[in-house]
Amino acid sequence: MSPDAPIQNNSQNATQDDRGDRKRVIGVVVSDKMTKTRVVAVTEQYRHPMYGKYLKRTQKFHIHDEKNDSKTGDKVLIIETRPLSKTKRWRLMKVLERKA
Repeated sequence: MSPDAPIQNNSQNATQDDRGDRKRVIGVVVSDKMTKTRVVAVTEQYRHPMYGKYLKRTQKFHIHDEKNDSKTGDKVLIIETRPLSKTKRWRLMKVLERKA
């Protein structure tokens, strides 16, 4: 290491990139009955490995919506985060489309 090289302290300069890539998925809000929490349904289509038929799998995630911004029927982008409660591991990143 040369004496001119800058010293980097990784503990203080931790950014989101240092913590790894977080999963991002698009889904539809199916419930907004709770305060600051939404239920989002994420539908995935995949091909059966043996039979080749396309199947649909729908998962429901509890997400954190700090500003209560999304409503039922909205298309939203959610991002994986640290555990916020027993069931919440995702948070709202942005609302992509409002329900008409």
